[in-house]
Amino acid sequence: MKLNKTFLAVATALPLLSTAAFADTVSAADLKERVFGSVFGEYYMPDIDKTESAAWNYMEKDWGYGIELGYYLTENWALRAEFAKLDLKSKLDGSDSDGDRIGIDAMYHLPSMSSVYLVGGLKRMDAVQTTTAVNLGVGYKHFFNQNFGVFAEANRYQGIDESYGDAGIKLGLTYAFGSAAAKPAPAPAPAPAPVPVQAAPADSDGDGVVDTMDRCADTPANHKVDATGCTIYEEKMAAVGDIDIEVRFPFDSAVVPQSQRSDVQSLGAFMQRFPESTVLIEGHASNTGNPAYNMRLSERRANAVADMLKNEFNIAASRITAVGFGVTRPRVEGNTAEAHAANQRIEAKVTAKVKEPVLR
Repeated sequence: MKLNKTFLAVATALPLLSTAAFADTVSAADLKERVFGSVFGEYYMPDIDKTESAAWNYMEKDWGYGIELGYYLTENWALRAEFAKLDLKSKLDGSDSDGDRIGIDAMYHLPSMSSVYLVGGLKRMDAVQTTTAVNLGVGYKHFFNQNFGVFAEANRYQGIDESYGDAGIKLGLTYAFGSAAAKPAPAPAPAPAPVPVQAAPADSDGDGVVDTMDRCADTPANHKVDATGCTIYEEKMAAVGDIDIEVRFPFDSAVVPQSQRSDVQSLGAFMQRFPESTVLIEGHASNTGNPAYNMRLSERRANAVADMLKNEFNIAASRITAVGFGVTRPRVEGNTAEAHAANQRIEAKVTAKVKEPVLR
């Protein structure tokens, strides 16, 4: 007598169906105190000892079918009676080894997974020989509505008066008669006591602050206001635009001439006034001569402006970034004198803290 591997695999897999399948539309409470009937097909697997014994006519694995009639006693327990017809054949010569099985079962539906149940019962087996067996198994059922469902079940049949261990796997349809008991409707909540209607205080500008508390009349409708009705502002760093610094250098020089210092001085004064502002100094060159040399020259000229801001206006180095772009970012395309004059420039991109209204 050996334990069937197919039976073990199915019995292990059935509990996993409760997490893989769709949720039932019927709860365990809906099935309580209802009669059910089922029809099923079964793949029956006799003990290996039976398949090798003349006393059992070398009984082979084969199919069967049957019916069940049962009753759900509680949300967890049910009883059923079963009749099965086993259409078995001899492995030796193909002769019939048909038989019948009749018995009763108790079913226990797991509280945490009501679709999964354990089953155990007593069976009378009449196939070649007439014997008595107990069965233990596990099953899974899924209801599509209040009445119809499908189920799968694996059982082990252990002989009592004869030593054998058969196995069977069922697939079937089940029908629960009647319908679930109607749940009592919840008592309606008591009606709230009427609240006296009071005139709303005046709010002329519609900002949510009554006129008696509003210190800022006619605030814009999309502005968020404080408890006194005044616009709430926030400060944040934002780009205030590009500033052209008209600094022209002598040929092959990175020293800012005295005559070209006014724009740099204006920038320095602005950054002193706004101590949280930062600046990106960009050096650009015209497209004449060697590009690599022009790149280094534009870097030196950007650093010259940055040094002037640090040394003469005491602007912290952490607030200044100097970059040379050489001829890579021309303002005017072309190889004319006008294009060269426009492209040989210093630009400053300033970021400063600005004050903006908070919008609703």
